[in-house]
Amino acid sequence: MKARQQRTRVSDRSQRHAGPPPAVPLRRPRGLKTRRAILRKAVNLASIEGLEGLTIGKLASALRISKSGLFAHFGSKEDLQCAVVDAAREIFVEKVVRPAYGFRGLNRLRALCENWLSYGERKVFPGGCFFSAASLEFDDRPGRVRDRVVELMKKWLANLEQAAREAQSANEIKKEVDVRQLAFEIQALAMGANWSSRLFRDKSVFRLVRGAILQRIDQATESMQSRE
Repeated sequence: MKARQQRTRVSDRSQRHAGPPPAVPLRRPRGLKTRRAILRKAVNLASIEGLEGLTIGKLASALRISKSGLFAHFGSKEDLQCAVVDAAREIFVEKVVRPAYGFRGLNRLRALCENWLSYGERKVFPGGCFFSAASLEFDDRPGRVRDRVVELMKKWLANLEQAAREAQSANEIKKEVDVRQLAFEIQALAMGANWSSRLFRDKSVFRLVRGAILQRIDQATESMQSRE
């Protein structure tokens, strides 16, 4: 009995001195930096060649690293595609959405439109608007990639619609205006600008579309402006 108690006391002391169990290792900052660099290159490639044209082998060749090195970050082509969509979203939010949130209502709506046009005109992605291209590429392809693109495009349309709705509540946009229709028309014009810019290499298209979008917004606010 005494021997058993002594063994128990020794075990308790050893556990106290051992300290807490080791924490689960986190992804090291260097690994995160490497992953971000890989994804930025992948986003640029996909914006030119399409997500389907982006393969582990092609990306490894462009980065001059081994395929096995890439597989350590992405287990499959679909995993890579989904990660690229998410990386493109972060860039889009940084360049287009977040800067507009210093405004409200009509000013936010105008800022969202201007930021999008500037983003397309400056070729933030070398192949033009990443999501305009991905929307067309995956519109009839079921799967995780399409679901991700659909989700993000719905959020973008909701941003436009919400800004227009806030403007309507503040009496900046006419009550009879269908704000969902307005958001759809703005997005359709923006998609058309990206299409014309890429297909026809038309450098003037963003100026033309900027005028068309501002005209459509002015139509929605016309009676409000005349009262001031």
